[in-house]
Amino acid sequence: MGPKKVSGKVSAQKKMMSIELKREIIEQNEQGVRVADLARQYGRSTSTICTVLKQKESIKGITPAKGATVISKLRSSLHEKMEKLLKVWVTEKQLKGDTLTQGIICEKARAIYGDLLNQTPRTSTDEASEDSFKASRDWYDNFRKRTGIHSVVRHGEAASSDVKAAEDYLKTFSELIEVNGYIPQQVFNCDETGLFWKQMPNRTCITAEEKIMPGHKPMKDRLTLTLCGNASGDCKIKPLLVYHSENPRAFKSHKILKEKLQVMWRANPKAWVTRQFFVQWVNLVFGPSVKKYLQENNLPMQALLVFDNAPAHPPNLEDDILEEFKFIKVLYLPPNTTPILQPMDQQVISNFKKLYTNHLFWRCFEVTENTNLTLREYWKDHFNIMVCLRMIDQAWLSVTMRTLTSARKKLWPESVAERTFEGFEPKCQWRRRLCLWENPWAW
Repeated sequence: MGPKKVSGKVSAQKKMMSIELKREIIEQNEQGVRVADLARQYGRSTSTICTVLKQKESIKGITPAKGATVISKLRSSLHEKMEKLLKVWVTEKQLKGDTLTQGIICEKARAIYGDLLNQTPRTSTDEASEDSFKASRDWYDNFRKRTGIHSVVRHGEAASSDVKAAEDYLKTFSELIEVNGYIPQQVFNCDETGLFWKQMPNRTCITAEEKIMPGHKPMKDRLTLTLCGNASGDCKIKPLLVYHSENPRAFKSHKILKEKLQVMWRANPKAWVTRQFFVQWVNLVFGPSVKKYLQENNLPMQALLVFDNAPAHPPNLEDDILEEFKFIKVLYLPPNTTPILQPMDQQVISNFKKLYTNHLFWRCFEVTENTNLTLREYWKDHFNIMVCLRMIDQAWLSVTMRTLTSARKKLWPESVAERTFEGFEPKCQWRRRLCLWENPWAW
């Protein structure tokens, strides 16, 4: 007996029919179109068309939840009502900024379904279906597809932001500005950020080389910066920089005087900004810079410093400010509103880091083009903290006035005036960059 012949036919994939399509078929049938003609028109079997027509009363009565286009089996109106209420609840939670997970949504779905079931007159059939809804993973996946809910990861401060507190604070801030008569030139904002100064995007040759470079892990070398500027965008304060080394090797070899740096240099083992460092920066850098700026521009001697309630910011900072800078007032943002109201978090810091990376790429490009060093050799032996400081200075100078002013759009919309397009960098910055390109070792 020979081997069995295997049929070459491949079973056709089951085609799902949307609610609209089923209603269209029912409507055409009621207008007199025959079942055979409907089957040929829609590419379905006659048995499928007949099944749809048998269920036409149930199909007509379906009110699908928002976003539902396909229903594989006819569910009770209880399921539809539950999903509608659940979608409203999810939307409310998202507007409040609450964190939602699959477990939370499924638990709420079961609770809503149970409440609706208790409000519905029960029959023997209902008793049997009381435990039919399990809010399983498959149901959750289908619910997400129907309603357009996406799973996202919330990072850092954004996960705990208080939208209502931020909205309430806007009125308080506006009244404070109006009562004291502050203008954009007098309102400053500062914030801290970490910078992995030797870090490059993951998909680069240097990153791949570092993975096989024994004992050399510069990616983890971090420093912390405090960036500060005013609402008009024409006054940037010298940053505070905290590193883990008080006197890096590069300082000793180049005989660097810290007082001449474009940053205020401080150090501790964890490279964190402390209250002591912050107070020193306010009295030694921020105060003198603001006073000089106000005098040069013939502005009233008053200033407002706005920042969040981070641990590095003393709760009674005004008591620690020197007598000659008592014209500076301090304003703390409400807890959990930093990602919403903090101006420096509105693209200023991210823009600064992008500019830093841009300078980093240009530096690597010039070294490989104009010297005999490989990128790996330069990265390990020549790219030190001094090069990093120059690039920080370049990146901070490159942050435009438009970026600094537009960052106040949420906290102080009245201070954001319409400005013309800033198309290019000032000529002086381009001249400085061209000089560095011609002589890459000028860094």
